[in-house]
Amino acid sequence: MKGVFPLDKFKGIETPFYYYDTDLLRSTLQAINAEAGKYEGFCVHYAIKANANPKILNIICQAGLGADCVSGGEIQASLAAGFPASKIVFAGVGKNDKEIELGLDKNIFCFNVESVPELEVIDALAGRKGKTANVAFRINPDVGAHTHANITTGLAENKFGIAMEDMGNVIRKASVMSNVKFVGLHFHIGSQILDMGDFVALCNRINDLQNMLETHKVVVENINVGGGLGIDYTHPNRVPVPDFKSYFGTYARHLRLRKGQKLHFELGRSVVGQCGTLITRVLYVKQGTVKQFAIVDAGMTDLIRPALYQAYHKIENISYDGELKTYDVVGPICESSDVFAKAIDLDECHRGDIFAIRSAGAYGEIMASQYNCRPLPKGYISEELL
Repeated sequence: MKGVFPLDKFKGIETPFYYYDTDLLRSTLQAINAEAGKYEGFCVHYAIKANANPKILNIICQAGLGADCVSGGEIQASLAAGFPASKIVFAGVGKNDKEIELGLDKNIFCFNVESVPELEVIDALAGRKGKTANVAFRINPDVGAHTHANITTGLAENKFGIAMEDMGNVIRKASVMSNVKFVGLHFHIGSQILDMGDFVALCNRINDLQNMLETHKVVVENINVGGGLGIDYTHPNRVPVPDFKSYFGTYARHLRLRKGQKLHFELGRSVVGQCGTLITRVLYVKQGTVKQFAIVDAGMTDLIRPALYQAYHKIENISYDGELKTYDVVGPICESSDVFAKAIDLDECHRGDIFAIRSAGAYGEIMASQYNCRPLPKGYISEELL
């Protein structure tokens, strides 16, 4: 089973490029709002780092989501797309002064603070502007996630967050500062998580932390559990929309929210991953000594995930239906790691065939580079090609 694409429209566009199915994106956003909307106080932010294509951001903004940013550039992109500053949260382990000042000037909702030195800088910069900055403390819960080692973020060995044992001291430190206001706790354990048990473990850890804080009369207005929900890279046609029902339901069942508390989510990959496809053409079919190569015009500069994470993306030859043959699909970059897939079965390939590299809407276009002096790939949304 292959995806459905406007192949006749693709033939006139220079490859490689990203194609976004905005009908699927809107269906995904509707599912998010429907499932999160079942529970009082659930607030969903979109993680801009997954895909910052302005056309995509505009659609997500129109759906009413907030924005999760990890740089000043992402704050600017969010505001340009129409996200209200009151729905913007700013995370990141290394915020510089200019970025913090931007957040203060724009009156964003909250800074997710990752260290005492950062807290002190925010307090000082806010003081110079005569402002009070809302801060949530990112706590490292020391909870593992069943995902790739490079995208786990909640273990004690990771660079992110404040150690649990330091949480009370940091909250007390903030309470005597003049220009910050403690408004919540922030957590994030990793990305591409499909085992709901990982989120249950996070809920249990947060429950324990809240119980401990309450013994010290500390009230938490907002709990932010980050994102992390994965997508089905193997079956993008069969499972185009992630399991938001189980995801939000897990938190509703296992996290013991206090009266009036708001629960924030920061979803990225699960919002945009399945709607995006990298479209590329076959340059050559090369018979090697022991294997056959389909050499395409897209490379690791256009989609780095297979080279960086050994990530799997389903590849379809959408130009041809015929006998299946086995290929390594590789790009033109002068690196041995420039490989999209090894020993996969595809409909027999020919020069000029168009391939669809699926589930590339997250961490695809946004991570593209100009290595080898290659141009950045363009992104097209489906309604542009009607």
